[in-house]
Amino acid sequence: MDNFAATLDHAADRRPDKVVLTQDQTTRTNAELLQRVNALAAALADRGVRRGDVVALLLPNCLEFLELVYAVNRIGAAFLPLNVRLAPAEWEYVLGHSEATVLVADAEFLPQLADVLPQLPGLRTRVVVGGGTAPEAWTGYEDLVGAHAGAVVPVADVPGSALQRLMYTSGTTSRPKGVCISHANLVAKNLGLIIEFGLTARDVTAVAGPLYHVGALDMGGLATLHVGGSLVVQRRFDAPDLIGLMERHRATTVWLAPAMVNGLLQQERLASADLGALRVIMSGGEKMPEARLRQILDVLPDVWFADAYGLTETVSSDTFLPYEHMRAKLGSVGKPLSQHEVRVGDEDGHDVPAGSVGEILVRGAKVFAGYWRDPEATERAFVDGWFKTGDVGRLDEDGFLYIEDRKKDMIVSGGENIATPEVERVLYEHPDVLEAAVVGHPDDRWGEVPHAFVVVREGATLTPEDVAAFCRARLAKFKVPAYTTVVGHLPRTASGKVVKRELRTMPEVQDS
Repeated sequence: MDNFAATLDHAADRRPDKVVLTQDQTTRTNAELLQRVNALAAALADRGVRRGDVVALLLPNCLEFLELVYAVNRIGAAFLPLNVRLAPAEWEYVLGHSEATVLVADAEFLPQLADVLPQLPGLRTRVVVGGGTAPEAWTGYEDLVGAHAGAVVPVADVPGSALQRLMYTSGTTSRPKGVCISHANLVAKNLGLIIEFGLTARDVTAVAGPLYHVGALDMGGLATLHVGGSLVVQRRFDAPDLIGLMERHRATTVWLAPAMVNGLLQQERLASADLGALRVIMSGGEKMPEARLRQILDVLPDVWFADAYGLTETVSSDTFLPYEHMRAKLGSVGKPLSQHEVRVGDEDGHDVPAGSVGEILVRGAKVFAGYWRDPEATERAFVDGWFKTGDVGRLDEDGFLYIEDRKKDMIVSGGENIATPEVERVLYEHPDVLEAAVVGHPDDRWGEVPHAFVVVREGATLTPEDVAAFCRARLAKFKVPAYTTVVGHLPRTASGKVVKRELRTMPEVQDS
């Protein structure tokens, strides 16, 4: 059967008493999870949810999120995870554009939804998680489960091409687009990860990143469940708590965005923590500075730090850096996942020679079919069956992929191309720099010059002159930041990517 939800029935049949989900003091065995999923599936069907309908989830990391993934898919519907960090107006756009008929929201978000819901008459059902008694026009989540306890709902026999979920891109370049992920896409990704990392039912994955993003949900999360493993879920990322969680539950795998890796590295206890069970740290979301890569390899030398490249449109996990090459190919995001192809092309889509920079193109069974209700954007996204990622990279002579930048983030200064990761890499080598991002700054003479935004260590003082002097010793003159702004934090998407669009609109860039 192609429906992902059927994997739970298999797990419950094989290991009914195994604890498969844990959050704080709450656990679910496979049998308990299947019972609750059946009840939820019956409740949704009773409220008119049919195959192909969209059920939106506005939830932090919680066991209810994962129960709903199975329940929604069980009846042939698709789920839509909403980024909880968006503004209410952005939720309104996504809910309206997706044509969602059901919204399941955590009680903490109800005040923010008050002005949004009247604009969305298509939302027929509203379900609230937590918060005690459900307010008017809402149904309590546990009330749904209790009212349909004991129900048995057969898994919908849907084709592999059926919509498993909608995920909206972060909108770093334009209006968010709905990415249509099918059951076949998900299963292809899961099987690729199972092969790549040797995942088994004995694996325990720590979930620290947001489940509404493919990093935490797909790079370990659903793949671990697919093979019968267990998840330990953190509601929101907290570095000290995550270390303790991985120790207590003997976590074997975890996905971490680069900013989360940085947070762990700030914890003195990391080096002495009992993480002997940890096999793999998967990472991705943005280019990892080489200085940070060396640091994590030194602190956790026996752990496979699998730096990765992937997109929402490919359900994550396009490439991984193999364990054997972690140090020899430092800075690379590795080679393609099983049954997946990656190449680098020029403006016309033709392959470029090894070592040359071009656009990254991908092809394979886990690549999405298109954007929701947007055939024009879908057509623009593909060339001869290859998905055009919009990212710039290069393949070395051994076929290892290196990420250079987003295409639009390339700075052109006096006719010279400046790949911002090269400048950022040098900035990260400065002992007082915690985070760094570089954007183009308008310049009357050169067109653009580099503008660095840096987060410095507590107690450190860093002037623009200090930054320029440091970079001048390591970079060509035209690559040295002409401007430097020290900030408290960098704006990031839920996946951990720096939102350079926001940096470009800051007064320091526009008004100087």
